[in-house]
Amino acid sequence: MKFSYAMLPDYPLQESLASIKLADELGFHACYAADETWHKDMWLLFAAAAGQTSRIRLGPSVSPVTLREPTLIAQALATLDELSGGRAEGVLSSGNFGLLAQYGIDWARTRPLSRVKEALHVVRTLLDEGAISYDGEFFTYQGLFTFARPVQERVPLKLGAMRGPKSFEAAGELSDGCHHALSYTREAYDYAVRHIQAGAERAGKDWRSLDIGAWVVFATGPDSAAAKDAARSMVGIYASSMPEEQLRRNGVDAGELKPVIDAIAAGDLARGIELTTPEIAERLSIAGTPEECRDKIQREIAPSGVNHMICALTDRTLVKAFTGRDLAEVADVNTQLRLIHDTVMPAFN
Repeated sequence: MKFSYAMLPDYPLQESLASIKLADELGFHACYAADETWHKDMWLLFAAAAGQTSRIRLGPSVSPVTLREPTLIAQALATLDELSGGRAEGVLSSGNFGLLAQYGIDWARTRPLSRVKEALHVVRTLLDEGAISYDGEFFTYQGLFTFARPVQERVPLKLGAMRGPKSFEAAGELSDGCHHALSYTREAYDYAVRHIQAGAERAGKDWRSLDIGAWVVFATGPDSAAAKDAARSMVGIYASSMPEEQLRRNGVDAGELKPVIDAIAAGDLARGIELTTPEIAERLSIAGTPEECRDKIQREIAPSGVNHMICALTDRTLVKAFTGRDLAEVADVNTQLRLIHDTVMPAFN
């Protein structure tokens, strides 16, 4: 099983670069970041990181095709691939529904899955051929070309998916894999992998060759209670984007979480955290000592066929930036990367 670091680019940039360099030295497969306006620009950050690293792969998980035109995603990926010597890859989605709302976009009217499937074709074509003529439902081009050419023969392109089943099946059928965000139970991953497998088989592919990633809220450290408190601080923020079906597959009733989501939507983060019970936080994160985190991955995620853990690390700096809470006992990102490398990763080699 591969392990990757999913970062939110909200730290001072030199700190983010130092963490990416450390992840590279420790042998993490990739560093991913969200391609969202809320954060510092991940493309510029990864361009800088490309010259300071040698092995780690870099790219968006996810890049939203509703907000970023797919030919521009292809151009950026090809440029990053050249800068990194062939280490770029991308994960596409329709976008964060909360962010889309701030742009005045009703996600339900965007026909998200149809748009993502068409965007995937556009990005794949421009990366592979350097030119595209296409008359689609969402995107149209006549003789468009680019001098941005990747180093890799085939830049991996995957889809981000949460609700399913059609999005999981599309990822298996049309792309190089699926990053499934914010699930933590065997039931949720069995469901996702079953539909990814069905899509792959429809295309005549071996589903086990795909990148099947679990993108999870992750906090670890020697102090189990502190790590779990850090995760609890962020769970409601992330869970607000989870569809009801996904919440049920993770053992959470949407009504149980509604007061938390309502408080966060109203801007009262403190109240949202207060209403997030330790039981909900435990269900919607991987947190605790490295041994506790390892055991949960072994119990709930690995048996389903997931072959890639994507750890969205939560530390003191991130919690303070998002919520104002200062949790002094929480391990910092670099400490957590080392703990994952030393204690968690060896169990899955």
